[in-house]
Amino acid sequence: MLAVDHGYFQGPTTGLERIDINILPLVQHADTLMLTRGILRSIVPSSVSQSIVLRVSGGTSILKELSNEEIAVDMEDSIRLNVCAMAVQVFIGGEYERQSIINMTKMVDIGTRYGIPTLAVTAVGKDMTRDARYFRLATRICAELGAHYIKTYYIEDGFETVTASCPVPIVMAGGKKLPELDALTMAYRAVQEGASGVDMGRNIFQSESPAAMIQAVKAVVHDNETPEKAFELYTTVKNE
Repeated sequence: MLAVDHGYFQGPTTGLERIDINILPLVQHADTLMLTRGILRSIVPSSVSQSIVLRVSGGTSILKELSNEEIAVDMEDSIRLNVCAMAVQVFIGGEYERQSIINMTKMVDIGTRYGIPTLAVTAVGKDMTRDARYFRLATRICAELGAHYIKTYYIEDGFETVTASCPVPIVMAGGKKLPELDALTMAYRAVQEGASGVDMGRNIFQSESPAAMIQAVKAVVHDNETPEKAFELYTTVKNE
């Protein structure tokens, strides 16, 4: 999954200033696009056949308390846009934790009526502990309350316990920009330790060669390629 929904609270993130120029050429290499309805309507051509995960929560910017979100997209619009899933941010431990959980459960209820699954995205605030215990808590709560699958961060110590204790599929969040080999290693380890796939944004569109990087990530996820072999692929495509 290629995540390009950052603008809903960050504005024109580096690498996403011109989605029509920087992102559309990458779409052919992605299984799924995660984005907002504004970008989907205004930039993505109707000929694009990749499945769409639509960001449906929102309401605050990076200038305010991020956990103070509500549902920002009507269910009818998700149906009209023919999306394959709806993404809702869940802030376990955040100031507005309860509201974000209710946001998710509402979308699970409404989406289930129409056959559209809900992706719970576990948010990590600056004051939250990023360890296996926290992610086990966050992912399990989302799963228990009906999320069909969950996007969460990779951690070096104990990620396999997070995937093992979560009864629904987990997609690894890419997080901050890393050197290409480090990002490929993170993706490889996540999949080996139980993730069903990865959702990367900055580690692809902020790469020196985004087209090469997304193909290298795809090789890790779909072909079980080692990070070293995938990095060789990245280098080869980059230099072509």
